[in-house]
Amino acid sequence: MRISSRLTLVILIFSGACSSERNTFTNRTFHNVTAHFNAYYLADVKLKEVESEVFQNYKEDFTQILPVFIPFDSTTIQANAEKLQSSRELASKAIEWHKISNWVDDSYYILGKLDYYQSQFDDAQNTFKYVNVNSKSADLRHQTLITLLRLYIDQGEFENANFTIDYLSKENGVSDENRYELYRTLAYYYEKRGDRSGVIGALDKAIEYSQDNKEASRINFILAQRYQREGFDALAHEYYEKSLIGNPPYERSFYAQLYAQQVAELNASKDLRKVRKYYDDLYNDPKNSDLKDVVIYERALFEEKQGDTELTLALLHQSAKEPGSNPRLKGYIYQKLAEINLSEFKDYRATKYYLDSALTFINEGDPAAIEITSQKESLDQYVFHFERIHGNDSLLTLAKLTPDEQKLVAETYIKSEEERLIRKAEALQKPQSTSIFDNLLAFSDRGSGSSFYFDNSVAMQQGAIDFIRTWGNRPLQDNWRRSAISFQSAAPTIPDPFENDSIATEPENPVSQLPAIDDLLAGIPNSPEQIQTLNIELEESYFELGKLLYFDLKETELSIGNLETLVREYPSSSRKPEAYYLLYLAQKDLSGNSQQYVSRLNGEFPDSQYTFSVNNPDAASGNLAYVESSKRYEQAYNAYYDGQYQSSKTLIKSALEEYPLTRNTERLLLLDIMVTGKTESRARYRERLENYIQNTQDQNLVDLARNMLKPMLSLAELAELNPKEIEAGDSTQVDNKELAGNGENEALAESPYKYSESATHIFVIVMEQSQADAAKNLLADLENFHSSNFSKERLRTGNMNKWENAIFIISPFSNAEKAKEYYSKFQKEFKSDELPEEVKSNSFVITIENFQVLSKSKNLEELEEYRTFFKSAYK
Repeated sequence: MRISSRLTLVILIFSGACSSERNTFTNRTFHNVTAHFNAYYLADVKLKEVESEVFQNYKEDFTQILPVFIPFDSTTIQANAEKLQSSRELASKAIEWHKISNWVDDSYYILGKLDYYQSQFDDAQNTFKYVNVNSKSADLRHQTLITLLRLYIDQGEFENANFTIDYLSKENGVSDENRYELYRTLAYYYEKRGDRSGVIGALDKAIEYSQDNKEASRINFILAQRYQREGFDALAHEYYEKSLIGNPPYERSFYAQLYAQQVAELNASKDLRKVRKYYDDLYNDPKNSDLKDVVIYERALFEEKQGDTELTLALLHQSAKEPGSNPRLKGYIYQKLAEINLSEFKDYRATKYYLDSALTFINEGDPAAIEITSQKESLDQYVFHFERIHGNDSLLTLAKLTPDEQKLVAETYIKSEEERLIRKAEALQKPQSTSIFDNLLAFSDRGSGSSFYFDNSVAMQQGAIDFIRTWGNRPLQDNWRRSAISFQSAAPTIPDPFENDSIATEPENPVSQLPAIDDLLAGIPNSPEQIQTLNIELEESYFELGKLLYFDLKETELSIGNLETLVREYPSSSRKPEAYYLLYLAQKDLSGNSQQYVSRLNGEFPDSQYTFSVNNPDAASGNLAYVESSKRYEQAYNAYYDGQYQSSKTLIKSALEEYPLTRNTERLLLLDIMVTGKTESRARYRERLENYIQNTQDQNLVDLARNMLKPMLSLAELAELNPKEIEAGDSTQVDNKELAGNGENEALAESPYKYSESATHIFVIVMEQSQADAAKNLLADLENFHSSNFSKERLRTGNMNKWENAIFIISPFSNAEKAKEYYSKFQKEFKSDELPEEVKSNSFVITIENFQVLSKSKNLEELEEYRTFFKSAYK
């Protein structure tokens, strides 16, 4: 009975302790122990397993500066969805079943991290904020805020990140573990902002609080890399040596020793043999079998510093062929080859193809890939037009030869290709090592220098070429099969499985690359239509290549060559006026005879916009010029439709002279032609329309001009038009909306400012300094306005002086919508006797990035230009 009573008492105690409602010592103890060592513990273990897998799956690229944090791998996260879901359920149980335990807030923190890893950023932010407000543990609050800071940085929310950093900097009692994470996260912040000194300073502080030797080793390696890039070799060497402490992975250890030798000895050494021996020893070390490409690559960089470009290129090519464990390195090798071919030889074709190869090894999201893609845009266009010019020019030259001459050229080409393939086979032929077992083989001379046919690639290549010369490119077959074919009927048969066993048809056999002579001859143009097509392509490519060389590649002399060829070979080209203009600019840059093109433009194309431009070299340009020419165009347009043709012509001429090259120019020219149709002869009207159609780039305006031209065409000329053009509608009608255009939208398109819906905005009031001096209570009125209408927004007001004006700034607004909401309310409801109505109406909102662009200007015209953009983009 006594034992039963005690057992009953124990059961009753534990039954009572299981309750999550009763807040007694026994209950709290039970729930603390159960939550900690059961649900929370298991949730944390599963989360850490996934974090560890992300770390292990990440392949470090030691040829580049390592990132502060290993990025989240979405593939690994998705692959572990089941494990993460289990962690989420366990953390939720710790919260629901053990409400009075001390581990509820820690479980919420796990839920926040799970949301963060699974890209549920809003939920993660809310959870972290909840823990920060409600947790009684200072350590957990600090840990949560540090993780929230990293999330803000990932999202690019730097204003929120700044507030969080400011808050944490004022906190007391931050543990060493949290300080380590805080300084690492600060380094990440500076890394994202491109502040190299900030990264170094933050990582230096993080090292002081590191408690894990492996993590400290990685940070020391990053610091060494950064000091080396900044040119502090002594510090770099010190940190490379420190990074070897803590049993780092072999690959990081290899790079640490390699780079340490570079900064300590190799770059400063005058004994080049010693340096090269060092690289040879690394290359021959069996432990570095997967790093041979790295050794050769670093050797190439060393030889580049010695000024030996030829050896550098040879080593880079060798490095590209070596095996390696890091595919991205191959991309960097090809990128380096592209860089040298561009800087040393100006070989744009080789540069383009090397960059293409680089992109096959570098992930498209990598910063290096983004840089390469951007660099390749103009190179792709260059190679396309360059190769088309050479190809079409060769075909046109062949087309002028007699059939016998064409056949002789084709035969010579095939023979040269055969010789090239033989040389290629000789280069690949490598002597085989003589072995004792060679004497046991049926053919005892299959060792080095063997004459055995199937061991001699040169002999096999020559045999394949001789076969093709004699029999053509046919499949190899036994005689009985060939004999049987002659007796077979024309009925379809089952394909022979051996029919394709031919050297000539094997894709890896170079002989299959030899073209047939008939195929070569068939590619030569032999009809007027084919020749015309080639000439049209040549005309386009000469012009586009000349333009590209001048503007993008800054190769002025090469640009002149292509453009001169265009105007010489294609004198009736519609691109001739612009070609003259580009030649004028190019000769002006070279201090050459630019006036010859001024004369040609005035003589051949007096009504061209390029003629107006060369006649008025100091004319205004840019967005303000566009806005002013739009006003002038509207006046001329209205005068035309009011029958005031002379007034319209005067306005058009003044607009073209003062603002010759804007997006209004082609519309102004067409309107001028319409005036000609009312005031001059029919022949002159037609002539100007035909010239306009040839020289205008805007297809909509070309279509309008064609419609205007049709009533003056004969039946025969109309019959030559495309049927679709004839059915286009009433040719006497002109689409006034197309001709008038939309000035505001085009001003927005040409503006240097960019509209961003999600960027941080500020609100700006600009007034004269005297007005600001008189407005003593303006800041107080703004504060009252904010407290009444935006009390939760934490708006700040500041001021600065620029353009001899006072500027008041209200910030921040997290996106354009909130900024526009403030602007609207300000214009409708803000009252201050000291703010002139004109100043109030001229206020505006602007992104931080656009304000930086605006702040670089030195005159008020830029301010007016931004106001024009603001009216187009935000109203």
